[in-house]
Formats: sequence, C-alpha cells, structure tokens
Amino acid sequence: MQTNFSPAQLSDPGVRYSETVLRRCVHCGFCTATCPTYVLLGDELDSPRGRIALIKNMLEEGLAPAAETVKHIDRCLSCLSCVTTCPSGVDYMHLVDHARGFIEKHYRRPFAERALRRFLSRVLTSPSRLRLALYAACLARPLAPLMPRPLRPVFALAPHRLPSRSRLEKPQVFPAVGKRRLRAALLPGCAQRVLRPQINEATIRLLCRLGCEVVVLRECRCCGSLDHHLGQEEEALSFARATIDACESERAQNGLDAVIVNAAGCGTTVKDYGFMLRGDPAYAEKAARVSSLARDPSEVVGALGLSSPNRNGKGLKVAYHSACSLQHGQKLHKEPKKLLEAAGFLALDVPEGHLCCGSAGTYNLLQPGIAEALRQRKLAHIRALEPDLVAAGNIGCIVQLEKDSPAPVVHTVELLDWATGGPEPSALAARAGRKP
Repeated sequence: MQTNFSPAQLSDPGVRYSETVLRRCVHCGFCTATCPTYVLLGDELDSPRGRIALIKNMLEEGLAPAAETVKHIDRCLSCLSCVTTCPSGVDYMHLVDHARGFIEKHYRRPFAERALRRFLSRVLTSPSRLRLALYAACLARPLAPLMPRPLRPVFALAPHRLPSRSRLEKPQVFPAVGKRRLRAALLPGCAQRVLRPQINEATIRLLCRLGCEVVVLRECRCCGSLDHHLGQEEEALSFARATIDACESERAQNGLDAVIVNAAGCGTTVKDYGFMLRGDPAYAEKAARVSSLARDPSEVVGALGLSSPNRNGKGLKVAYHSACSLQHGQKLHKEPKKLLEAAGFLALDVPEGHLCCGSAGTYNLLQPGIAEALRQRKLAHIRALEPDLVAAGNIGCIVQLEKDSPAPVVHTVELLDWATGGPEPSALAARAGRKP
C-alpha cells in the first residue's frame, strides 16, 4: 500500500511504525474470509482491509476523524483472526491499537459513549468497584428495562449471584508439592477475581501439584489490557508499569521463572509490554523482560507435564472454545486441547473456531448487537457437538457463553486441576445440583 506521510508526521514513532505496517498490506482480501464483522455484515469497511484503508486516511490527514470512520474502527473486535490469515505479515494488532489511541486523542464522542467508556474503564479495572457495581446491578435488575439503553448490556451480563471472595487473592506464596521445579508469579486479574475466583484457585492448586511455587503478587490490580483496547493509553501504561514493577521487584528479590496470566486477553497484552513501552527509557528493558516471562498456564503445564491424572471426568465430551486472544494473539491453539486429551477428556474443536464469540474485552458492552449475533452463532456450533462441558481459557469468553450454553462453561485449568486431584469445577457441580 502506498502512503503519503509528511516528514513531520514520520518523526512520531507511532506513525512511523504504522506506516511500515500499512506498506505491507497488498489488498489481497484473504483477511475478509476470517473477519467476524465482515462475515456478519458483508461491508468492506467492516473488514480488516477496509479498516486499514480508513486508518491510513485518518493518520495521513492527522485531523479529527469522521464519525463514520470511528464507527467502523470501533466495530473491530481485535480478535486478530486476520493476523493469523494474512500471508503478508501485516501487524494489524499494533496498527489498530495506534488507531484507537489516535481516535481517543482527536475525536470527541457523544456524551453517552464517553460516559459508558469512562464507567467501564473505572469500574472493570478495580475489583472493589466492580464487586460493588455488580451487587448494585443485582438489586436493580428488575429496573433494567427502564435504564438508559447503553447500560442494558451491563445488566444482561451481570451474574445473578456473586461468588464469595477468595482467600487466595491476597499477596502470598504457595509452596510447590514435593521438589520445586519452577517459581512463578500469578497475576490475579481484576474482573476475573470477582467473577470467577475459582479459576485462580484451580491454577494455584494445579501448578503447585506439578512442582511450581506460586507467588500472588502485590500491586497488581489490572494489567492495562482493558484501557489499552479502549484507546486510553496513559491509563493502560500506568497499569502496565505498576505490573512490571511488581514482577521485577519479586524477580530481583526472590527470582522468577515465569509470570502466569490465566486470562488469555490479559496474557496477550502482558506479552506485548515490550512493544508498548519500547520508547520509555525507564521501562523498556524491564517491560521486555516481563514480556519474555509471561506465560499462559497451558504453556507451563505443558512444559512440566501433567502428573498422573486420576481420571475425574474421564471420557466426558468437552467442546474446546479456543479464545481469540489465545489462538490468534498468543499463537496457542493446539496446546490446551492436547492437555485436555492427556487428562482423559474427549476434546472437540468447535466448528468455525477461528471466529470470535463476541466477548472481546468490553466489546459485548459497547457493541451489543454484533456481539449477540456472534454469541448465538458460536452457541449454535457448540450445541451441535452435544458436549458435557465447554472449556475456554479466557474469562470474557466464559461470561459471554455461559448464558444459554447447553453445558457448563469452565476454564481449562479447572478441568486439568479436577483431573489431577482437585475438586469438581463449581459450574459443573451447580448444573448437576451438587454442592461444589
């Protein structure tokens, strides 16, 4: 693709990098076949190729973008399926990230949009605020139809009951069972620790059982992923620096072999810290080091090897939903499924597995119509498999799919923990009417 940036524009590192990305695009159109919004809407401007053209024009003009341009860029899920498909190696992830930051700086959204995005940024990144907001949502649920339209998706996704706080979310060290083979820090997450604290509990039990000492870090409220995808770069980088400081402090004092991130969307961002902070003299080296240590649990479990599974759940049919952030963002697709098979489950690929379920961070709250269409499409494929369980490696996907799912939706680590001596996943027990 030909570009026309001025020397002054190219003096900006972000623009300079985006130009190199734009020049790699050859308009082949392979990406359109795997883009969820193009598959649904059939609009060229809602394809990666169309958005690349919009981003090019927006950055070259350097002015406040038109509302139409913003609409089509906002509709991008950042699922990164196009990155997996692209034969030219177009780094669409960083291009659309740059575009979102540019929009945030140069475009004034309508008041209702600004208010909702600010609400999501302030509440979802804080476990205490989120817990309070979800309690309020439970109480106000009967009034949901009377609420402003932008808030209705929040009520639709809010759980009817919140789990109790986990004692494991406090900073502490969990010793390895037997000989220590690895020492890893666990990022406890923000929304996940409120919505599904049992995921962290299962991760800790599983890793300790395999010989890993697990440290739950201090000062890790949020990794910055949510703000990053909202285009709110200053907030995102502030969270990233706090996470890096916590990881680096622990590494320097006691040593670390890995940083575990069991929410795939967050893991994609943490693995990208080196790029995000490449221009920060104080953090570039530290960010790159933390990125190099970041691991999805499936990577660590695969390296350590599953201890003899006790065959809890042996033979159960598990529909494995490969989260976009895992298969496209982190390039981890076969690994979790292989672990489920090794643990004794019959792991099945969900048809059209490359297409997003519609969660995509806050996408299901900001673009509820498209998100719901994608959710229904995904659930139809899951129903066709007639599974006993649905497994996913990302909290957003779990929340998105659990309503109307034909089977309990659980995190992959919950099944691996169960198969190697841990308790039955609470979602499975609840569906069967048993106490977890």
